[in-house]
Amino acid sequence: MRTDHGSGVPDSATFAQSLSELKRTGSNLLLVGETDGAAHRTACRRLMGFDGDDPRQRVYVHTRGAEGVSALPESASSDATVVVRHQSVEHDRPLPPTVEEVVVESDLLSAMGTTVLERIDDIEDDIDLDPGELRLCLDSVRPLLQQHRSETVFRLLHMVTSRVRQSDGMGHFHLPLSSDNDYVRLLEPLFDAIVEVRRDDDTIEQRWHLRDSEVTSDWLEL
Repeated sequence: MRTDHGSGVPDSATFAQSLSELKRTGSNLLLVGETDGAAHRTACRRLMGFDGDDPRQRVYVHTRGAEGVSALPESASSDATVVVRHQSVEHDRPLPPTVEEVVVESDLLSAMGTTVLERIDDIEDDIDLDPGELRLCLDSVRPLLQQHRSETVFRLLHMVTSRVRQSDGMGHFHLPLSSDNDYVRLLEPLFDAIVEVRRDDDTIEQRWHLRDSEVTSDWLEL
């Protein structure tokens, strides 16, 4: 991420308006920060819509299994929930019976991307989605960057982020690296905002970098 990113700290009304627009029109966020998993999971829970009453159709893409930072549902829900994972990824606890799990056997990232898109298509076939109703989480981009060429990872993320926007959904992708890491710079153009997360003593905080409006928020408590 550019060190001169942004044109200053927005006032609260401007920032709230920008976030509302991201929710209404569809958006994708890159969550960064070399911090403990709890900070990423707290942000994930908020972004997947667990703290509200509105219906959510959730799609998880798991690349790390038990080491992942996604906030999975802890109990059965009437909302559609799909977990897409590679066959090498194992979970440390059983998923609720209402969660659909799809296992990708191919090592090709294109197969993973196609499977995710098909699951979103299935949800749209069953439900007339409202803006912001579809929520997608990819639990860590880092192992993909370690195992595949960066160009291949970029193509996968471009495929998935484009499909999320098509559905006016909200996708977020965890990359637990510092905001000035070269991989963050590489992937930044795919996203509407870069969100840093951190733990400050017992407080978990977030800081948003909105790319279109080129503004950066203060550190805000999650």
